[in-house]
Amino acid sequence: MVSLCICSKFFPVKTFALHFTPPLLFLPDNQLQLQLFSSKVSTYQRYFSSRLYADNAISAALLDSTLSQNSSNQDSYTVSYLVNSCGLSPESALSTSEKVQFKTLAKPESVLTLLRKYEFSKTQIAKLVQKRPLLLLSDSQKSLLPKLQFLQSIGVSNAEIARTLSRDPTFLTRSLENQIIPSYNFLKSVLLSNEKIVASLRRTSWIFLEDHTKHLVPNVAILRDFGVRESCVVLLLTHFPEALMRKPEEFAGIVIEVSELGFDPLKSMFVLAIHVLSGEGNKSIRDRCSEVYKKWGWSNDEIRLAFRKHPNCMILSENKISRAMDFLVNKMGWQSSAIARCPTVLLFSLDKRIIPRCSVIQVLQLKGLIKKDVSLSTLLLPVEEYFLKKFVTKYEEEVPELLGVYEGKVDISEL
Repeated sequence: MVSLCICSKFFPVKTFALHFTPPLLFLPDNQLQLQLFSSKVSTYQRYFSSRLYADNAISAALLDSTLSQNSSNQDSYTVSYLVNSCGLSPESALSTSEKVQFKTLAKPESVLTLLRKYEFSKTQIAKLVQKRPLLLLSDSQKSLLPKLQFLQSIGVSNAEIARTLSRDPTFLTRSLENQIIPSYNFLKSVLLSNEKIVASLRRTSWIFLEDHTKHLVPNVAILRDFGVRESCVVLLLTHFPEALMRKPEEFAGIVIEVSELGFDPLKSMFVLAIHVLSGEGNKSIRDRCSEVYKKWGWSNDEIRLAFRKHPNCMILSENKISRAMDFLVNKMGWQSSAIARCPTVLLFSLDKRIIPRCSVIQVLQLKGLIKKDVSLSTLLLPVEEYFLKKFVTKYEEEVPELLGVYEGKVDISEL
């Protein structure tokens, strides 16, 4: 008996036996017999070999079809879960399913339960899952819960947690012990209070996501070396932390530029100028602001003057600048150059501060109770309590409706 053994990739080894009785001795006169024998063996070999290959090809095709069907079922299962439980659209769920697959629902269900406990809305859950789908495979109790508890412990409300993490869930992927807590300890050493840390977090969660020794530590040291007041360092880190997250060599260049522009490092305008000059998109905004101011007649010197008086006037929207300038120049009669000397007024709300106060002044001028040339700074810079005492309460006997004018309840034409 002669046996042919062939290993299949998909099935156990199959053994085929060819039954024949070979001659004991092949002599020259048996040559024809030998050829007939060899031909017979070759025929058997070709036959069984072709049958085996055909069987294996069919089996492989069936296996591929089964695997494909199983994969398709798994994809459909994941997509269905992402749509029905996580709130994704079918299109988003389909693309997200390429990044995450579920064998069981134990982990994703546990993650969703935790997020709902922390008051994540359906929309916020959908955003988080779409941005970081692998979080659904996290251990909710060992990995995610401690980070949420940490945020709560420093005073971040559930609503803020949901809003912050749905916007950028990267925080949940960082190590609590090796990244988040060390960053917190440094921030606490500078800001001194959790309230300021939370305020900084509202600006950007990256204060916890990046190694603080890479940018924050050296850049704070640069400010101190330039003699910047600690209160101003705190102001920058609390309200504009992204300015401190540049490469130290770039940050140092900005600090030098601000110093050369004449800003005093002992005053808050120094760090506000750093913020304005350091933002990635701020240059294009500054260029647009310059063009708007020039349309209102400002010279380059006046633009530089306004920047030195309040740097933030160079990062306002075109619409905000134009509306305020139109009201103050065309309706109230102030010179455009006067606004360049007091650019802070452009930062105020037109509807909530500028118009109500100007309406009061118009009434008092019409009644002849105050002089005509009230300065912008006298009118718009004081806090509300001081303004009401000086311009409303003081004249309430002469003009009882003045408070109503200030609150927008009485029109000037009615007086």
